[in-house]
Amino acid sequence: MEKSGWGGIMQESRSSRFRRRAVLALCVALACFGCNGGSMTTPPPPPPPPTLQVELVPVASGFSSPLDIQQAGDASGRLFVVEQGGKIKIIQNGSVLGTPYLDVSSLIVFGGEEGLLGLAFHPSYSTNGCFYVNYTTTRLNNILQTVIAEFRAAPVGANTVNTATEQRLIIVDQPEANHNGGGLAFGKDGFLYIALGDGGGGGDVHGTIGNGQDLTTRLGKMLRISVTCNGTFTVPSDNPFVTNTTAAKEIWLYGLRNPFRFSVDQATGNLWIGDVGQSSFEEVDRVTPAQGGSNMGWRCKEGTHNFNFSANCQGLTFLDPIFDYDHSQGDATVIGGYVYHGTNIAALAGNYVFGDFISGRVWSLAQNGQGQWVRTFLVNTGGGDLAGFGQDANGELYVARYSSGAVARLHQVGTP
Repeated sequence: MEKSGWGGIMQESRSSRFRRRAVLALCVALACFGCNGGSMTTPPPPPPPPTLQVELVPVASGFSSPLDIQQAGDASGRLFVVEQGGKIKIIQNGSVLGTPYLDVSSLIVFGGEEGLLGLAFHPSYSTNGCFYVNYTTTRLNNILQTVIAEFRAAPVGANTVNTATEQRLIIVDQPEANHNGGGLAFGKDGFLYIALGDGGGGGDVHGTIGNGQDLTTRLGKMLRISVTCNGTFTVPSDNPFVTNTTAAKEIWLYGLRNPFRFSVDQATGNLWIGDVGQSSFEEVDRVTPAQGGSNMGWRCKEGTHNFNFSANCQGLTFLDPIFDYDHSQGDATVIGGYVYHGTNIAALAGNYVFGDFISGRVWSLAQNGQGQWVRTFLVNTGGGDLAGFGQDANGELYVARYSSGAVARLHQVGTP
């Protein structure tokens, strides 16, 4: 069963853990002192108190279907808002600049889950002016494609970019119009991570095992590449499948359904992924830098639950989500967010903030003293309005309000 609305857009809608010998040896040598919360282990940040009140403070409006917010890391204070229709607009000093930063509306296919879907600035953007986008287009015979393209601002601080600077790095044919993924982010390692969905339709019925489990295709994967701002890319030598003669070498993770929104915690290098579920469960994945090559489970599993657990799934090892939730309360399309590193909402320090498109709810996620992941409600944007998050240079968080055409900032009630 497929979901309707943008929750059909990004929807239709993992179990061994990695254990490291060095950690085991250390635990044995120290009689496991610190392995269960002793002085050698830094305790995780706690969930916020139930008395915490969070509100949405308007920042700017007048956007058309905004779904991503990024900052360039250039100390300019600018926020770049991605509109699904193909424009990137700048918020500067509280105002939206009249001319788009980039306009690729003539290059894209827009509608449903298609369009301009992601943006990431090169770590050296302040000197090289390079940034990357993820969009959908068509080629001959109307075959839908995902394009990962590089653009360059000249001069670096320019507020408009010429589309003629485009250089296409990766092109992937899409068998269906949905589940395009869309997120882009640079890791703490300096590599570009690219989220691609399973190719769409329902249940990942592509091939004999589904695209998510098929290492020969980039669909249903998280890719990891090295870019040097020259219109080309290379595959990092430590990518997990570089020696696999049949696998796509760019693959970092596989078994994903529709990782529409994800982020990298620059403090730890961990990937935080909101993988949209099929008809029953939404999931949040946390992947450490040491867990490259992990099978995230789809289509064998939906969240922590078996989905199409056929003979091909027997004996496989999955990296389960740290948290999943069902649709019983009207939530049905997870929107991945960010680990909070701001100062305005001190109680959220180190918490992961994410939400749901269908319900509009925004939550924090953190471990309690028993190591259990606890979800705490923060605020509601309204159903069908929350399409993405953003994080500024100070670690404060923003929401892209899709149907409202606005950007708002998360703010603790009663603080300046």
